[in-house]
Amino acid sequence: MSSAPVVRSAAPADGPRLGELDRLCWSTLHSVMPPPRPPHPPFFDEAHLPAHHLVAEMPGRGPVGYIRLVPPTDLESNAHVRQIQGLVVDPAARRCGVARALLDAACERARGQGARRVTLRVLGHNTPARELYAAAGFVVEGVLRGEFELDGEYRDDVLMGRWLETARDG
Repeated sequence: MSSAPVVRSAAPADGPRLGELDRLCWSTLHSVMPPPRPPHPPFFDEAHLPAHHLVAEMPGRGPVGYIRLVPPTDLESNAHVRQIQGLVVDPAARRCGVARALLDAACERARGQGARRVTLRVLGHNTPARELYAAAGFVVEGVLRGEFELDGEYRDDVLMGRWLETARDG
């Protein structure tokens, strides 16, 4: 029986492992970028800070996944929103509650930052991810039809969002 994942804030030392996870998990099922090729840039940079990431660990295995949560813009009128811009789970750790633990922790972090909403984008043909997000309370709020051409096919970009409950909402 496996233990539940533990989610924590990312640290600079996590960079090499998170970059390794990105390369291990790359697929046109969820990525619109070309496959990563050496030399691999550092995982963390000025636009991708450790503070933007939560890391999931499994006992005895170290980091097995991460989620990136950022403000979608610098606009004050958009300050109540956080956007998930990456969720990766090691294939060997899938179906162990890692992705759901990361999503729950990201929503809790967003709430703690004063956010009222969390949004994300997911490719339309990524059924497992869409089902995960729906189970976590995200709803489809828009679809950009044929937004990306991947493997010779046009793929939809699905916009999803979730309102966060607050103490005053009951």
